[in-house]
Amino acid sequence: MLSERFKGYDLSSFYNQLRTRDKEVGVVFGTHTLLSNSRLALMASEFARDQGRHDLFHENMFHAYFTEGLDIGKPDVIANIAVKSGLDKKETLSAVRDGRYASRLNEARKEGQLIGLTGVPLFIINNKHQITGAQPIETFRNLLDKIK
Repeated sequence: MLSERFKGYDLSSFYNQLRTRDKEVGVVFGTHTLLSNSRLALMASEFARDQGRHDLFHENMFHAYFTEGLDIGKPDVIANIAVKSGLDKKETLSAVRDGRYASRLNEARKEGQLIGLTGVPLFIINNKHQITGAQPIETFRNLLDKIK
């Protein structure tokens, strides 16, 4: 639970900021109380990438987590999202359980550490400037104006 992970913090401003951003991009953020371990979902995402279904899988996973408030760390949730994304349930779960994508995730983690990744999404502009998190469009405009 987020409340356990961030004891003593008032998360209402975090949620208010998300709800402001959701209107800008057309996403509905539900009442989010879980902090899922996304490693299995990320492995399933790599399987989806290899099957040519990554974008749809990613969109469905995002919706399940942020809008529906589902625990995307659970294999049954991942399996349902896989089917919704046009993937075979058994093949997806097999790819998640056998760890065949663990090395890809480990490499991505190393790359993230090298570039100083502290949060997502991370936008890197001109291999020099970074914007971390769900920022207002003005943040991007201001940075782009500065580096023109």
